[in-house]
Amino acid sequence: MTFHRIKANRLFSACALGFTVLGTGSTQALAADYQAVTDARLVNAAKDDGWLMYRHDYTASGYSPHGEINATNVSKLKVAWDYKSDLTQGHEGAPLVNGDVMIVTTPMDHVVAFDAATGKELWKYVAKINEKALKTVCCDVVNRGAALYENNVYLETLDNHVIALDAKTGKEKWSTKLWDPGVGYFMTSAPLIVKGKVIVGTGGGEYGARGFISALDAKTGKILWQTHTTAAPGEPGGDTWPKGAYQTGGGNPWLPGSYDTETDTLFWTVGNPGPWLATLRPGKNLYTDSVLALNPATGKIKWYYQWTENDTWDYDGTNEPILTDITYEGKNYKALVHADRNGYYYALDRTTGKPIYAEPFVHTNTVTGLKDGVNQTAADLRPTVDKQVFACPSFLGGKNWWPTAIDPTQHLVFIPTLNACMDIKGSEPVAYKAGLAFLDASFEVKHDPANNNWGTVQALDLNTGKQVWKFDTALPWNGPMLATGGGLVISGSSDGYLHAFDSKTGKVLWKSDQLTSGIIGVPTTYKVGGKQYIAVWAGWGGASPIWGGQMANDPAVKAIPKGGHLYVFSL
Repeated sequence: MTFHRIKANRLFSACALGFTVLGTGSTQALAADYQAVTDARLVNAAKDDGWLMYRHDYTASGYSPHGEINATNVSKLKVAWDYKSDLTQGHEGAPLVNGDVMIVTTPMDHVVAFDAATGKELWKYVAKINEKALKTVCCDVVNRGAALYENNVYLETLDNHVIALDAKTGKEKWSTKLWDPGVGYFMTSAPLIVKGKVIVGTGGGEYGARGFISALDAKTGKILWQTHTTAAPGEPGGDTWPKGAYQTGGGNPWLPGSYDTETDTLFWTVGNPGPWLATLRPGKNLYTDSVLALNPATGKIKWYYQWTENDTWDYDGTNEPILTDITYEGKNYKALVHADRNGYYYALDRTTGKPIYAEPFVHTNTVTGLKDGVNQTAADLRPTVDKQVFACPSFLGGKNWWPTAIDPTQHLVFIPTLNACMDIKGSEPVAYKAGLAFLDASFEVKHDPANNNWGTVQALDLNTGKQVWKFDTALPWNGPMLATGGGLVISGSSDGYLHAFDSKTGKVLWKSDQLTSGIIGVPTTYKVGGKQYIAVWAGWGGASPIWGGQMANDPAVKAIPKGGHLYVFSL
């Protein structure tokens, strides 16, 4: 496999260390021109020319109506500008755009602001991370993006801080610590802003860190509420854990949620229980592997739905909850849809939490479907200390964190799919100790015998959960999805090509020249001066090359170069 860097109009090098503002004139221009991101603008983000939040709008759709780049002209896409990061870890962040200002994050919690049309660097911020934090960060030192509100940029950090920066200068305004570093907690997500609150979730399930969702005052950083995601005794769901197990039960809500403006309901998904070996914690283990409907003013739980009860395969349930309207068997629903790691695609009634359908989108033998609205699992495929099982999908999931996108006009969802199974076996129990892994299982990712390809891009009908088209790839496909009003689905491959698919058929309409690294970054699109752009990080990393077993050891996967590179395309 050979990688080539595209010749671009501009190439900008990142500053090595420290906070930097480049050019007094550029900073003054930004201060004069930057438009405040108000509550009203966030509510109407789906219609904005920019990309104001992680998945574009409160529904987490990953869909933009922009159609200037479309099926008839996408073959003419070229690099408008690019930027080379000085970091070699996984680059997963979603570029945000407000007016003509782009805000991007990198691994190790750097934030960079650019002129979105030209690539001129405006300022850069580098968080001062406590080195203790790096001992307990699972699955690479990534950051998935920032949040914008009023004249601030908000960042979550690896050492469990939430930081507010001045969007015009990059200067730090406040910093709030949610937990000590190095004891199991870390934060790699993009925040979600709802009515003046910065809402965030923690990671740390593999370290037994008890998960929680926090809301902070956007102006001051004051913590307004915290909701733990493993239920304690005396609380609803508290009887679903053995005595004391909830305290080290994981359940970390480490990806952003979505928000229903009509019902004032926050939806947040919750990760896997700890330790992995379920025989050590009999019960449903609420609210792990679940979605929570919350009151954003108080954090109080309205309802929940659990994707996998008493999970023993690490089917971390944090994948994005998308809000959309569907018609199922002749009845209209306000739905929440979700592609779970357990291999099933779910549609829930988002007003009640009751399931509408659950359909497998990848080969699965561990979860067998719904019975009376409850997910059923295969008892004979539950590992123990004395029994190894071959489970499909693997703990990396039928889909990992890489977000799907929907096209609400065509009622389609687009899923980056992993075709992998695993050998998994329980190990002798180890006592919990803060800062040490808390798994009690051994595992190895292996090929799925039902599919010779590691990766698939596929489209499902949102109204039925049934497959409409698929595109198989020999290499894993870890590229998040972007759907547009131009009838396109944009996503990047592990071997460094950005693709544009016809959203109706799956036909590849355009493929970039090979970029400098594999793509796991979240693509976004925006308009400046009436011209549409598409932005994405190349920069291979994340969980797959660390925990991928046979997949990670595939010579073609091992040959993927590292190194972050931001590419911005236009016609």
